[in-house]
Amino acid sequence: MNQPAQPKYAMAFFDGQNLYQHAKDAYGYHHPNYDPKLLHKAVCDEFGWIPNLARFYTGVPPQEREPMWAGFWSNRVLAMKRAGVHVTTRQLRYRTQIVETADGEKEIAVPQEKGIDVRMALDIVRCARKREFDVAILFSQDQDLNEIVEEIRDIAAEQEREIEICSAFPGGANATYRRGVDKTAWYRMTKEFYDRCLDHRDYRPANHR
Repeated sequence: MNQPAQPKYAMAFFDGQNLYQHAKDAYGYHHPNYDPKLLHKAVCDEFGWIPNLARFYTGVPPQEREPMWAGFWSNRVLAMKRAGVHVTTRQLRYRTQIVETADGEKEIAVPQEKGIDVRMALDIVRCARKREFDVAILFSQDQDLNEIVEEIRDIAAEQEREIEICSAFPGGANATYRRGVDKTAWYRMTKEFYDRCLDHRDYRPANHR
């Protein structure tokens, strides 16, 4: 007699800025307007997985540099935590870059995330070791994350179980980068799929609306 398939529990790991930038390119949205819990559930529904915890990682600007975005992320992080999302933030750092303009060279400050991808990778490995998921859904196209794949396979072998890794990312004709994280299963989100998972709340601080 065939045994019924065991349910697979899926944990979501969101690289907040990476997903935002690729959704901006693919769909034309100019702020992070996705709902992590809705996206997590929607991908799980496609594969018959059971969603458990969603983890979200992002860099945030300091108040003195970008007050609107600092206020946006302060409000957004609080709302995600209230909804049960585990959120990890790091303050953005800035480097000076010289760019060519019509009036000659100009210095601009370019924001950079430091430590977000490393923290996310460490959490994926740690949660796998603690048997907290059967499937890791990576909402990211950061190829540095492919470094964890062999480690996860080793953990699965040690624990004598299957662990899947899925990379979910914006697809479509306007997507500027068409690959998920290498060595993982890919799920290309259509605009229609993504639009069903939007968060329509305005997180900007009141004095910037």
